[in-house]
Amino acid sequence: MTDADGRLPESTRPGRSVLTVADEASTIAFYRDVIGFDVLAREPTVLGAGGTPLLEVRHDADARPRPRAAAGLFHNAFVLPDRAALGDALARIRDRGALSGASDHGVSEALYCRDPEGNGVELYRDRPREEWPRDDDGIRIGSWPLDVEALAADADGEASDRVPARTRLGHVHLEVTAIDRAREFYAETLGFSVVDSSPSAVFLAAGDYHHHLGLNAWNGRSGPAESGARGLAWFELVVPDGAVEGVRRRLDAAGAATSTRGDGFEVVDPDGIRLRIVAESEAGDPGKP
Repeated sequence: MTDADGRLPESTRPGRSVLTVADEASTIAFYRDVIGFDVLAREPTVLGAGGTPLLEVRHDADARPRPRAAAGLFHNAFVLPDRAALGDALARIRDRGALSGASDHGVSEALYCRDPEGNGVELYRDRPREEWPRDDDGIRIGSWPLDVEALAADADGEASDRVPARTRLGHVHLEVTAIDRAREFYAETLGFSVVDSSPSAVFLAAGDYHHHLGLNAWNGRSGPAESGARGLAWFELVVPDGAVEGVRRRLDAAGAATSTRGDGFEVVDPDGIRLRIVAESEAGDPGKP
């Protein structure tokens, strides 16, 4: 069940993100060789770290590019366990000319790049919680330039071609058409808590994390996600065993149509973006549908 106050359980987290791609070989090579994931399964290809599935790549040679106006993925954000690991990732990404940005968000330090199909990718490390910026309203997420040379100096110093086994999908950031409508769905209906917000962006979490989900309207997306187009097919939210049906009942009661998918269920947000709710005990299987 959900918590008594209608919030998602505090241990709720992102599981895997699923992409539809036209160029499967180049996409897999990028996530394996540049990002540093292991290939865990094939057909469809599942990539991850330490045996944990983090990203699924589904090939459709006929998939059309995501329409410019369509809602969808801003980036998948993978959290590394420490600053040294992020420094190692910086070396891999820079060596291949893939780095497109770097930011200090106060709560975290982040590197940005794009995969061969244009999907945004963030690699980050969390600062210790006691260092997170806060005010009377709670955690505050900012954006300042990151000193990448200082980060590079804190790398392990040994060439590494893989992310650490404890790497996880830390958050998913979506581009939506209407912030208020998306906020209502993800906070009031689904049960995330709003951590920080502005007129054009909202950051939401379960428990006391800085955010498991980001929403923004920065690029003027005006149409729904197009089913079958390249880009985000769906993403997972993992909840404790026994909580799946409670979350589903809450969504059904709010009029959000759900459909069974394996041992979990799928729901579509107001922008046509699909998410799947799965139980913790089911989330670690690389080959599950």
